Amino acid sequence: MRRADRLFQIIQILRRSRGPLTADAIAAELETSRRTVYRDIADLMAQRVPIRGEAGIGYVLEDGYDLPPLMLTPDEIEAAVLGAQWVAAQGEATLARAAQDLIAKIAAAVPERLRPYVLEPAARTPPHNDAPTDRLDVARTRAWIHAGRKMTLRYADEGGRESRRTVWPVAVAYLQTVRLLVAWCELRQDFRHFRTDRVVEATFLDERYPERPATLRSRWLHGLEAHIRLRRAERAAAAIRAIDPAG
Repeated sequence: MRRADRLFQIIQILRRSRGPLTADAIAAELETSRRTVYRDIADLMAQRVPIRGEAGIGYVLEDGYDLPPLMLTPDEIEAAVLGAQWVAAQGEATLARAAQDLIAKIAAAVPERLRPYVLEPAARTPPHNDAPTDRLDVARTRAWIHAGRKMTLRYADEGGRESRRTVWPVAVAYLQTVRLLVAWCELRQDFRHFRTDRVVEATFLDERYPERPATLRSRWLHGLEAHIRLRRAERAAAAIRAIDPAG
């Protein structure tokens, strides 16, 4: 790896870390020596990159530091384009247009030698003919999530039975053939997943809910992870019983 690329990667590693990183951890990711990392960090600090810390304790990158725009590697470009392709095919109209615009902006901004990674990427998403049909304004819903405001839904279940719920929206989940509104349901006092194609009517309320959206999302993710672990344990136990019923 060239030294310039290594310096850039050190900044990226520190940027995505949530706490101090030791030189050993950075060296392991870069497949280089601890001594090289010490020298590179000293060079970055001499260039006024706001890195705090010291050898043996760990390093952090202070908030607010911005790199020059679009210093992207070929792999980063293909990752961005691959994700944008999927959103262009599966996102609602607003996000789909934004994804197409993003690809065009990346193509216009990167150096000429990197443009083929945008226009003719090796990684591609297959064409989709079964994109979900929304009966909910998903773009407005995303705005309500950011604002932390409540919504009222008239919702039909799989059997067509309707119910009315006041919910605290926290995320829109994009699956292959369906989109789900993840929300805290005041009626059930728990998180629920509402298919956007089964929302009969939605009212966007001005009232804010009492928790931060990020806090609710964290609670939902923790609960989802616990549910997944439980299901895996149940499947493993069932497999063991099938092999050895007496056990």
